[in-house]
Amino acid sequence: MNEKFFDLKKEKQDRMINAALKIFSMRGYQFASTDDIVKEAGISKGLLFHYFGSKSGLYSFIYDYSVRFMSMELRAAVDAEETNFFTLYKQIETGRLQALKNYPCMQLFLEKFNTETAAEALAATCEKKKELAALYDAFDAQADLGLLPADTDSAKLRNILRFSLKNLMEEHFASGSFQVEALYQENIAYIEFLEKFFTK
Repeated sequence: MNEKFFDLKKEKQDRMINAALKIFSMRGYQFASTDDIVKEAGISKGLLFHYFGSKSGLYSFIYDYSVRFMSMELRAAVDAEETNFFTLYKQIETGRLQALKNYPCMQLFLEKFNTETAAEALAATCEKKKELAALYDAFDAQADLGLLPADTDSAKLRNILRFSLKNLMEEHFASGSFQVEALYQENIAYIEFLEKFFTK
């Protein structure tokens, strides 16, 4: 992590992080412009390059920071003893909610990363790529699938939830009026809707 960057005031750090998250998540690495990022953050281009050196350096920092911050919020929200499949997903959404209160585009950025193809971006993030996926896998492993109806295909159920929640988030952003709490409430409503059909 870039220790010099953390000497800045927190408000300025967050402006820069949020600007980068927004531009990278909306345009992808290839089409994201550092000019647009500094304009969004209200800083000089020289300051951005002073702390991150290059566009790839900024992207690497933002990805690393996002993985660390999201992982911290998820671990705080998910009960290590919880085994109910749907309760676990609700707790995951609570962790995401806490992360998005500070960084509204963070989840969108992490989802966008999963389809990123720019070699420069992938090279800059290769060391951290599997960390967040491993955490989600650990949460999945907590679930006692015996609590679901016997004929439940748990892999398909997970995919239904993940695709639904991802699409809801993208729809909220596309509407131009994204609100973290509204997305959270809608996500919980979808989880509870599915829960009714998969509860013994």
